[in-house]
Amino acid sequence: MSYQNAFNPVLDRRSIIAGVAGLGAAGILAGCSGAGASDDSGAAAFKIGSMGPLTGPAASYGTSVTGGAELGCKDFSTDELPLVFKAEDDVADGEKAVNAFNSLADWGMQALVGPTTTGCSLAVAQEAESAHLFMITPSATAPDVTDGKTVVFRACYNDPAIGVHSAEWLAKNFPDEKIATFHNAGDTYSAGVHDAFLQKAEELKLDIVDKETFKDDSATSFTNQLTKAKSAGATLIFAPIYYTPASVMLTNAHDMGYDVKVMGCDGMDGILGVEGFDAALAEGLYLMTPFSADDPKNASFVSAYKEAYGELPDQFAADAYDSVHAIALALVEAGLSPDADPAEVADALPEAMTKVKVEGLTGTLTWNDRGEVEKETTVYVIQDGKYVLA
Repeated sequence: MSYQNAFNPVLDRRSIIAGVAGLGAAGILAGCSGAGASDDSGAAAFKIGSMGPLTGPAASYGTSVTGGAELGCKDFSTDELPLVFKAEDDVADGEKAVNAFNSLADWGMQALVGPTTTGCSLAVAQEAESAHLFMITPSATAPDVTDGKTVVFRACYNDPAIGVHSAEWLAKNFPDEKIATFHNAGDTYSAGVHDAFLQKAEELKLDIVDKETFKDDSATSFTNQLTKAKSAGATLIFAPIYYTPASVMLTNAHDMGYDVKVMGCDGMDGILGVEGFDAALAEGLYLMTPFSADDPKNASFVSAYKEAYGELPDQFAADAYDSVHAIALALVEAGLSPDADPAEVADALPEAMTKVKVEGLTGTLTWNDRGEVEKETTVYVIQDGKYVLA
């Protein structure tokens, strides 16, 4: 997901999820305070830092990323390459994120898994490039995060890639639908995905019959846009939007008797937990998202995450876990020791990352020399309140 500054600043998850997320933040912060330069045996250990909003309205995202990264450091530590972990709270604020980066650098961080949000990632990517310190963001999708950088990678698709893959999937699976697009014109993520989708859709000859927009200050009702889409004959709506406005859109469509297929992207992941939303209205919703806690192949990770943090992991946790996995493999590929200088790591890891293949929670991941990831396109459909591979 693109994740503008604080992803979606208006979080509307059920109160129990928010409460547990706060618990997770406290646990991560407390657990990190003692992290040091060695593992439990006293041997030199490789230092991985992370950051995200661990407090504030976007805390659920940051606790997922830092939780997934922390669990990855535990799972991918070996006798030859022990990993230690430390997280910082950036409150989804760019200036605080730079301060957090500097604090982790002072700690001796050799690689960064983060930041979580796009605004913070844009700020920290500049710092990482200047400091020559390797960074991989699990979740920031704006192209500018990696563009022109030599030491900055990402584990998620960027906005244009999400749009292109969405169009390709629809062309393969629903080639005859009449499609209306629906996006937030004031949001970088939504607009970026939408524009790339439209360009690819036209190339693939998809039938686009209507294009509707909204902005945050008008996200309380979409009846007018839905009426236009219905009048245009749209049988499918492609909506690269966050789950809160998506819940409004699905409710409005139901109330007006508009039976239409809907496809969203990773920003819509979380729709089943929106407070006050009838989750039954999300039945049949298609989501392009790289991870499902309901998928049996992820059961071991889900169980370990629940035991550690008391809640189900989401795609942010999974992407962060895969990011640590990639770093561990790249360190071995580069022949680096746990006590390698951060500059030495930054010299070697970018090339090593282009040679490794991660069989991860979010697919099989490889990277090009621009820091961009390639992995399978995964689409789930919600059935009986669970994510099922479409």
